[in-house]
Amino acid sequence: MHSNNTLAAHSGASLQPGDLVDEIEAAAILATAVATLRNWRALRRGPRFHKIGLRMVRYHRADLLAFIAGEKIK
Repeated sequence: MHSNNTLAAHSGASLQPGDLVDEIEAAAILATAVATLRNWRALRRGPRFHKIGLRMVRYHRADLLAFIAGEKIK
């Protein structure tokens, strides 16, 4: 359960262009289907994601790498 609706979790580090990726790129990084990411979000599983506005979903590259490494994200 790594969903988070704020970018405050990455405080102390400035956000650089390319740090946030959409669900298509996130799925490619994780070698999974976009539908799988959507299911994980609905089940509150998978890597942390960020909702921007009402519909836009983005993933932070560092969160994807942590998820791949099996690290717990607070």
